[in-house]
Amino acid sequence: MTIIKRKFAVDIKDKKMAQSTNNPQSIETFLAQAGSRWDGKTGAVSMPIYQTATFGHPALGQTTGFDYTRTSNPTRAVLEEVLARAEGGAKSFTFASGLAAIDAVMHLFVPGDQLIVTEDIYGGTFRLFDKVLRPLGIKTIPVDTSDINAVRGAINPAVKGLFVESPTNPMLRVADLKALAALAKTRGWTFIVDNTFLTPYFQRPLDIGADISVYSATKYLSGHNDVLAGVVIVKDPVIAERVGFFQNAIGAVLAPHDAWLLLRGLKTLPLRLRRQEQNALMLARWLEQQEWVAKVIYPGLAGHPGHARLKEQASGFGGMLAFEVHHNDNLKRGIERVNVFIFAESLGGVESLITMPAVQTHADIAPAERERLGINDRLLRISVGIEDPDDLINDLRQAFDPKAEAYSGGKS
Repeated sequence: MTIIKRKFAVDIKDKKMAQSTNNPQSIETFLAQAGSRWDGKTGAVSMPIYQTATFGHPALGQTTGFDYTRTSNPTRAVLEEVLARAEGGAKSFTFASGLAAIDAVMHLFVPGDQLIVTEDIYGGTFRLFDKVLRPLGIKTIPVDTSDINAVRGAINPAVKGLFVESPTNPMLRVADLKALAALAKTRGWTFIVDNTFLTPYFQRPLDIGADISVYSATKYLSGHNDVLAGVVIVKDPVIAERVGFFQNAIGAVLAPHDAWLLLRGLKTLPLRLRRQEQNALMLARWLEQQEWVAKVIYPGLAGHPGHARLKEQASGFGGMLAFEVHHNDNLKRGIERVNVFIFAESLGGVESLITMPAVQTHADIAPAERERLGINDRLLRISVGIEDPDDLINDLRQAFDPKAEAYSGGKS
């Protein structure tokens, strides 16, 4: 069909891409105005929601550029354009969930292929790899991807891909993405990075050498716990064409209204992330001083084993932290008493959430393996929100500290 009209009225650029232009923009400016100049006919500052399943054709053999929303939709198209430019990819694709996004990428592989994957990976991703892909003939080899020697030790002729979370969920291990990218290139692997925890604002895997970055956009990219979404951003146009085919063929695409919600969330991403990072660092430093805390895991702490590496390859440490208490009874009592924190799965929203990974997000991993990875029944994961940090600290104190005055009384 001949495309007769399609209005993209603005050439938007991200921070790194803009360095070679005469009109440089920071990523903060770029995201704040994402989608604001698309509709040249009406001048709508907010990208309209095209809540339609299908589109009329002007004449036989002609199209407006949109035919059917599963294939493309104006609201989703603008969102995907923004995401691709934000990370410097050739194209991006949005899906109905983060797992749907990862599933589409896994269709790049065929039965008999193997992938080296991060061992302490998100439980839902583990379930997809172990319960869905393995029976179809695609095997995953879990290793500690923060240790490049462990990755090298898993090499065999059947390996065709490398899938890395960094920082990992929930143990916050940090991989050397540059070294892994070099290794993947020499082996001819497809290198995929789950960058959900840091987003393109803090870390840009494609710049470091990854072929594909994936996101649960439900989390930080959306930021308000009100939309379910996934994103794939691809560096190479040839690979992007294949992922685009799978997006359309499988059909687990993002709905127009959800695309609009995600586009709106992106506008405040830098503001939210910086506040969440500040709060997380304050909480981590406070937790380190508490007698009832056995261990604090946050890459923004100088003592974290991945601190220097993340400081080198990212511009921030993120808003996720984990801590371990000495006794499981203390964990149970604390969860029952939190007032500001919400005991819930998920992460990345403006509200602070507290989660017990062993029974919530990582329950599909065998107990012995969870224990080996450090995901035990004394570990809690915190997604730090944008609330007053003193309120967050006081809430943890009254909920978990046996010496706190409110500790013996239950919720106020």
